[in-house]
Amino acid sequence: MTLDADIVQLDQDFEADIAGADDPQDGRRLRFLVCGSVDDGKSTLIGRLLWDTKSVSEDHRAALLAKGSKQNDLSLPDFGLLLDGLKAEQEQGITIDVAYRYFQTKHRAFIVADTPGHEQYTRNMATGASTADLAVLLVDARAGLLEQTRRHAAIVHLMGIRQVILAINKIDLVGYDQKVFQKIERAFRIFAAGLGEMQVTAIPLSALKGENIVTPAREAIGWYSGPTLIEALEAAPPATVSKLPFRMPIQRVSRPGESFRGYQGTIAAGEIGIGTQIVVAPSGERVTVSKIVTFDGEAERAYAGEAVTLVFDRQVDASRGDVLTDESEPPLSGHAFAATLVTLQTEGLSDGGRYWLKAAGRLLRVRIHIDETYDLSKASWAKSGALPVNAIGRIRLEFESRAIFDRFEDCRDTGAFILISPQTNNTIAGGMITDQVEAGSFPDERVTLTLPRDLADIVLALPAVRARRAEVEIEPET
Repeated sequence: MTLDADIVQLDQDFEADIAGADDPQDGRRLRFLVCGSVDDGKSTLIGRLLWDTKSVSEDHRAALLAKGSKQNDLSLPDFGLLLDGLKAEQEQGITIDVAYRYFQTKHRAFIVADTPGHEQYTRNMATGASTADLAVLLVDARAGLLEQTRRHAAIVHLMGIRQVILAINKIDLVGYDQKVFQKIERAFRIFAAGLGEMQVTAIPLSALKGENIVTPAREAIGWYSGPTLIEALEAAPPATVSKLPFRMPIQRVSRPGESFRGYQGTIAAGEIGIGTQIVVAPSGERVTVSKIVTFDGEAERAYAGEAVTLVFDRQVDASRGDVLTDESEPPLSGHAFAATLVTLQTEGLSDGGRYWLKAAGRLLRVRIHIDETYDLSKASWAKSGALPVNAIGRIRLEFESRAIFDRFEDCRDTGAFILISPQTNNTIAGGMITDQVEAGSFPDERVTLTLPRDLADIVLALPAVRARRAEVEIEPET
């Protein structure tokens, strides 16, 4: 569950922007998302952040000022228009899709994702969190923590984000009351403690007025002495890089001619050099890297995050979906794994259901056993036999053939997956591997039919068969 492909162009455009910056911390970028419940002011917050960091062009600023706003009575621009690009978003005043923007200060460069607050667009919020290093969780000071706020916090933690800025917005609308701020902060810290490790920085602010965004609001919020939002973002440490040795899922086998066979992908962890011996998982074949080809030509070494083509010392049976690994620490391999996931479609997940699992280029049949669901109101896990839409659950994955994963906490790219409905082809859940477990005793209920090809097409079109497609295997007669 990554969005790297979606923001490659942002990265390329951004290179030129930060090249001339005054040492933006050696070019270190911070990818963060802004999330929270609907109407808490996410788009306004990011718009104000762009406005106050002078990241809006002069003509765009002039147009926004000339247009005015019906959103406030302070003669301020509608900062949300800098983010809400869809017509439906502007008409409804909500965020539907994930909007990415990039900006920089003299200290750092940033890529920010504005994610939807509506419950029905939770899947888009989860997508925005999939590559973020930090989350800015917005809370309306008047409403406090809502169920969707808690859901977003749980998803943020599920996605491996351990840095959260709790932005308590609209503090001006409660008279800058310190007790209101402290009550919300205390409630969130109690909730966050139930999720696990999480570093929380709480900031009172007004996104519309620009108080504590870039400029400190010392007069209005004299009782607060902490950082502004931009100061907290500039000071945030980068996300922990995977400590695993070399990992690279194969995305494509390149054969431009008979004399060349290269294995292409993005290095998920570690580094690789010419002459290094690695292993192809799951086959276990050992090969030696004889050539590393990058966009800029051949290289002696390559590192995590780089897209490369590797050439081996001999031909080997490796294809898309296989994983190239360091021989000293291979990935987990087995028929059953424990996982945590969030459901993304109205159909939800059922105990014992069969699905397609897609991970790092692999497509595997899987059957699931649901153990628990996360109760947002009680901040605790409870036994469950089904997971409705937007539920967070703990499950067991059972595979027909041996599967390979890393724990998500060790490596995002090789520890994340999505579940696909065999009936609708919808992506119905996104999840993370937590560990390898013993396989259970699910009975094999799949039926295999050997039929002439024309009759097989008729059978597969029957509604009863379509409804249980994952349990029916058709083998054409030879």
